[in-house]
Amino acid sequence: MTTSASPASPAPVRGRNGALFDRDAVSFGITPTCWTNDDFPTVGDDIPFEQCVSEMALAGFEGCSVGHKYPTDPRTLRQALELRGLRVSEPWSSTYFTAEGMWDRTVAAFRRQLDFIKAAGGDRVVVAELAGAVHQQQVALVANKPVFDDNAWHRLLTGLDTLGRMAAGQDMLLCYHHHMGTGVQTRAEVDRLLAGTDPELVHLLLDTGHLAWSGDDPLELVRDHADRIRHVHLKDLRHDVLEDCRRLDPSFRDAVLAGIFTVPGDGMLDFGPVLRTLADAGYRGWLVVEAEQDPAKAHPLTYAKKAREYLHTLTGL
Repeated sequence: MTTSASPASPAPVRGRNGALFDRDAVSFGITPTCWTNDDFPTVGDDIPFEQCVSEMALAGFEGCSVGHKYPTDPRTLRQALELRGLRVSEPWSSTYFTAEGMWDRTVAAFRRQLDFIKAAGGDRVVVAELAGAVHQQQVALVANKPVFDDNAWHRLLTGLDTLGRMAAGQDMLLCYHHHMGTGVQTRAEVDRLLAGTDPELVHLLLDTGHLAWSGDDPLELVRDHADRIRHVHLKDLRHDVLEDCRRLDPSFRDAVLAGIFTVPGDGMLDFGPVLRTLADAGYRGWLVVEAEQDPAKAHPLTYAKKAREYLHTLTGL
């Protein structure tokens, strides 16, 4: 695949007044992981939901993903976000297709998330296969990541097509999130997932930080698979911490607390070419800032504002 538009691809998006995208093509979101952390709930446990979403709005964002401190009633959540001019960018739904006896439970949980996000005003669900995943465990991350055999791959790919069909039936998008410490972490694993699923049903969430940590190039992935990318997490890395993590292979939690992740514009990645390639490919959707940081060390509002200002510089929006 190339970055040039094909007859089946959207026309290139170029914004007015020098902007990289048309204003109605993209929305800028942020995850609550600058404030709190779903994988490690004690991180940022003292920060309430209201502070988190108020500071998101104050920093200039238009939406956010759903975190563990958010209201579980979709109407209550929608009212709280609309009060601050925010919308839901996505919820998370874990899949366990490669584990025995988990097909029905995975499908049922996904159906509940579809109903929730639709009622909350969202239009996509982010999924990742967590059977065998080690990022929530206190073990060496890379050394212990799961590696799927052919049977596991078949179950995962078949399951994702099933969920994608369910989502499409409700005018929603299924977006797969490659993630450190899981069976779909590397570029080769992302390629296999995309090659084995229906492109009309299973879309890709590009996470720049996770892919770069795995040793792969986010820009090359965008160039090759822009037509499958329907959701984006913009996550930066601190080079010195990354080098330590590659040498020592700590747990995911220890790497996060050491500061491996930061917001775009504060680390080692060049987001300009990534965003330009997405724009040339006609990307429409969310551009979501994500930086899993310890709020005791990285003041959340300061970093949220830094990210939004950086993205304004790159996009003109």
